[in-house]
Amino acid sequence: MRTVELLCSPPVEDAVRAAWHRLAEAGLPSLARNIHPTNRPHLTLASVDEFPPGVEARLAALFDTALPLPVRLDRITVLDGSAPLVWLVRPSAALTALHAAVWDVLAGADGLLPWHAPGRWIPHLSLALRFRDADRRRARAVAAVDRPAGAFVAARSYDGSDQTVISLGRAGRWRPTNGVGGPRPGTARPGPRPPAPHRRPAP
Repeated sequence: MRTVELLCSPPVEDAVRAAWHRLAEAGLPSLARNIHPTNRPHLTLASVDEFPPGVEARLAALFDTALPLPVRLDRITVLDGSAPLVWLVRPSAALTALHAAVWDVLAGADGLLPWHAPGRWIPHLSLALRFRDADRRRARAVAAVDRPAGAFVAARSYDGSDQTVISLGRAGRWRPTNGVGGPRPGTARPGPRPPAPHRRPAP
């Protein structure tokens, strides 16, 4: 499996991590519990079995032109399926166009997951994976904060065959503000990948 993901500027990343920690402190499921360096806030644009030859370079060229891309977060909600708690991302015209362009580059690739497809895709940043139905309202209340604005500043891909992440585009767009959160774009780190809520069909 190869993903195509966007990474956040510090104001957005910090806000998502703060929501993770509030959930964990309340005893609720939270992505803060996964401390592996590949686990960091990201927006998934697509996932395929493998990148066809030349696709990685074409994606890098696309992101070098399109990023940084302004973003504003919307409400916190629960998506159906595996019941992930997510922070919705407002689908601006620029973000929607970038998403469609990524799918144009990946056209014909094997294993494109249909719930990321234009028209079905629900842009979001994940906060927690599975939790009991009874905890849904409490989880939304605990995680709720002001809706930050920022930008998507870098792109990466996770490679499930060797459990690494690589940069898609110029490295160095993102710098961690707290010393944690995984490798900077352009580096690769081995290790297990947490289960991703975006693998289930969106409503």
